[in-house]
Amino acid sequence: MKEKVHMSVKLFEPLKIRDLVFKNRIWVSPMCQYSSIDGVPTSWHLAHLGSFAIGGAGLVMAEATGVVPEGRISIGCTGLWNDEQTKAFKTIVDFVHTQDSLIGIQLAHSGRKGSTMLPSDDHQNADASEGGWEIVAPSAIAFPTYPVPHELTTAEIADLVTKFGLSAKRAVAAGFDLVEVHSAHGYLSAEFLSPLSNKRSDEYGGSIENRSRFTVEIVREVRKSIPDSMPLFVRISATEWVGDEGWDLDDSVYLAKVLKQEGADLIDVSSGGNIDYAKIPNDPGYQVSLSKGIKSQADILTAAVGLITDPDQAEEIVSSNSADAVLLGREMLRNPRWALSAAQHFGINAQWPIQYVRAKPKQ
Repeated sequence: MKEKVHMSVKLFEPLKIRDLVFKNRIWVSPMCQYSSIDGVPTSWHLAHLGSFAIGGAGLVMAEATGVVPEGRISIGCTGLWNDEQTKAFKTIVDFVHTQDSLIGIQLAHSGRKGSTMLPSDDHQNADASEGGWEIVAPSAIAFPTYPVPHELTTAEIADLVTKFGLSAKRAVAAGFDLVEVHSAHGYLSAEFLSPLSNKRSDEYGGSIENRSRFTVEIVREVRKSIPDSMPLFVRISATEWVGDEGWDLDDSVYLAKVLKQEGADLIDVSSGGNIDYAKIPNDPGYQVSLSKGIKSQADILTAAVGLITDPDQAEEIVSSNSADAVLLGREMLRNPRWALSAAQHFGINAQWPIQYVRAKPKQ
């Protein structure tokens, strides 16, 4: 890749949200690792998340983390409901901070897409003897290849809202810099939002206001459970890619406006995951227009994610105000030092870890 020198590169401009200053707009997307034991992150997570901090990312996001044991996606996913998990996460957080990077955690409940085995196993759904559990949802509608879920009662919904707040307090205790609420990809919060998976007739179903209620209550509970100085992000699927039949961009703009009023600072804009027949584009940056739409119409900070691989592509996204930051996933797995490579590409003298400085290319 030919190196070029830009007078101003917005990708490397600091971004302040509440009291937190991100050194750049290159962030690492939360990615499940299926490597924890009873929800406790392991040395794999330290090496995985630590590598991105070493590589110069402005923010490293820990994976979707269950607020209750039954909120995990798989039997190998992380959780944040007990002291052992909190302590293990703190070790990771402390290391990331030594590398002048920030770290956040994505709090989640898997809903009807939970209780799975590991990707390497020969079957998908875990039974009780394998550590599995009964899955739950807003309505007793199964996602294809999964069992029919238990329909949550209003009392169970209220308890889960409380559990999100308790996990947020644990995130603060572990030293995380921010919390993200996972309301995307067909997991529990997203299941409530969609009229395709939510057929309730009570205050949590029907109108968009009612279908949004669970997500809004979670965000409200998390906001009051963390310091006012700490940013709160929400990841959403901005569209289900099935037109007016399901959740779409207009719905997401409505939700973003409500969440902003509840104290959310940034919408992490993804898409899909709740419907198996949706035809989802697979072009580079295919979700950027969704981020731009929410940012402009809801007047809230956004981050774009999805097949962002090239430094010029990333710079165009933030410099055109389509998003305030970019989140990279698979590209970071391929090259954990993508941020340092991008700095070299733009002729920016980024700080390398002293242990690696001998390998720093000359400007």
